[in-house]
Amino acid sequence: MSTILSLAPQNVWKHFHSLTQVPRPSGFMGPVQEFLLQFAKSVGVEAFKDEVGNIIMRKPATPGMEDCKGIILQAHMDMVPQKNNDVVHDFEKDPIETFVDGEWVKAKGTTLGADNGMGVAAIMAVMEDKTLKHGDLEALITLDEETGMYGAFGLKPGTLNGQILLNLDSEEEGELYIGCAGGVDVTASLEYKDEAAQAAHIAIKVILKGLRGGHSGLEINEGRANANKLMARFVREAITSCEARLAYWCGGNMRNAIPREADVILTLPEACEAKFLELVKQFEDMFKEEYQAIETSLSFKAERTDKPSTVVPEEIQDNLVDAIYACQNGICRMIPTIPDTVETSSNLSIVTIAEGKAQFCLLVRSSSETMKMYRATSLESCFAMAGMKVEMSGSYSGWNPDVESPILKAMVKSYKEQFGTEPAVKVVHAGLECGIIGAIVPGLDMISFGPTLRSPHSPDERVLISSVKKFYEFLVATLANAPKKV
Repeated sequence: MSTILSLAPQNVWKHFHSLTQVPRPSGFMGPVQEFLLQFAKSVGVEAFKDEVGNIIMRKPATPGMEDCKGIILQAHMDMVPQKNNDVVHDFEKDPIETFVDGEWVKAKGTTLGADNGMGVAAIMAVMEDKTLKHGDLEALITLDEETGMYGAFGLKPGTLNGQILLNLDSEEEGELYIGCAGGVDVTASLEYKDEAAQAAHIAIKVILKGLRGGHSGLEINEGRANANKLMARFVREAITSCEARLAYWCGGNMRNAIPREADVILTLPEACEAKFLELVKQFEDMFKEEYQAIETSLSFKAERTDKPSTVVPEEIQDNLVDAIYACQNGICRMIPTIPDTVETSSNLSIVTIAEGKAQFCLLVRSSSETMKMYRATSLESCFAMAGMKVEMSGSYSGWNPDVESPILKAMVKSYKEQFGTEPAVKVVHAGLECGIIGAIVPGLDMISFGPTLRSPHSPDERVLISSVKKFYEFLVATLANAPKKV
């Protein structure tokens, strides 16, 4: 643990280390809220918790900077709780164990929480440092961004005073984001009455694991395998070839993460066991061939298990498996005017089938409102044909880019002066809180940037050490060179 405390800049890494000691999975915000309020008190910064649970801090302008536009530093306090199956970790009690691996900081078998702990740590460093030059500063640290952006949605008009918002939740140093995708949650559910498993059948558990998973927006274009979609291919064939019956399915656990693992329990005649196990081996070989350059740790195995007393009725089983097989997953299309940027996608993130209830959870993303609803409605049609009830919730709009933004021009100029190259200006295929906050506080001039992260939302999450220093130095320079009030 002491290793990351020696990294530069130490004032950022020390605060990130302190955050790793505070449990903060989405939906469990009490400890980190109290931690942030106590921090603000300890450094003499005004702070309060708003009605929904966001933490707001305020720091007055330094002498001579009073005529600069007020800046809001924004990040989210929650983290995605993902771990490898062989790791024992309680995200509501245990600290994150970090370590340095060459150029990267990682966690031991869990998500690291650099998304968005690095943004929060940078805010804490700014709020603590009495030597920085800046205009009026506010910090908006939102809760439960990862599960529905509830903190951003709950922000009340009039809470913030600044004119510029710097979102510190992007994941590629040297890039400035001026727009993002909107999203909508799609949930399909079906209740059914189980039927008794056949007395002569045996039960086999099939386990798919070792996939890379990752962020369902930022990494949806990398061709990573979706555990639920792969499992559907196998289950459908097992039903056809081995007289298998579905008793249980559990795949994925976070709506905004590409599912890395899936387990199913199938019953089948004992006479078909050898054929079934050979089918498992064939599918493992096929999946490894298809994803050989991407999913290098893929594992697809089967083992005998205790036979459940019930299975899914055959017609319902077939409809559910067909729906999983047929539903659209991955990229729908690229932005026509920016061909290298994803416009619309969907992620079949969670599948649970057990004890008389089936539920499928998906997240649709798009920078086009009409295409977002087109993909969502396409999914609704697919699941409705399987007799499922489909609900859409948590819809949020994207953030329309403004290429004439004053803070954008100032930051491009500042970055080039500092580092000798111009930053890339982009639109990101992820749900930043800027779109929601911008609708609540009209007229905000907004930019999103951050250090370099890889594989957020998965236990492979890591942050590039050298990028943290550049990110923080650029943030400090941006504060010192803020545009003047008109």
